[in-house]
Amino acid sequence: MKTRKMKGIEPIIAVVILVAITLVIAIGVIGWIMGWWGTLGAVESLVIHPDSKLYDDGTIVLHIENKGSAAAIIYKVEVVGVRDTTNLMGDTALTPGTDGTITATVTDNYILGANYLVKVYTRAGNVYSITLKAEKGS
Repeated sequence: MKTRKMKGIEPIIAVVILVAITLVIAIGVIGWIMGWWGTLGAVESLVIHPDSKLYDDGTIVLHIENKGSAAAIIYKVEVVGVRDTTNLMGDTALTPGTDGTITATVTDNYILGANYLVKVYTRAGNVYSITLKAEKGS
């Protein structure tokens, strides 16, 4: 009766395979974090310009620029301390590198000359804010 001697792979080859797998996983994770794989690492970065206006009749005109690398979807504009929500007529999208004007209305009147905190909410979960002084309606 003959006994067969079973052999596995050589230890050197096993180490080379493990190192190669580790490198592939590390490159994948680093690429995902650094944004090398498309929009997975893209972020929005909104800037609300100071020429934005809040009128005493409840009209809000915001000049917003997207300086990020992903589109920003704005779904809500809020004036802090006011119970009524704004009327945006659906989501507003800003593509990367563009700016635009968003007009919203609130069914409340504001005190002329008073400062109000205005917040802009995006679908990505970010909140951007600016303090505006109520001006005479246009």
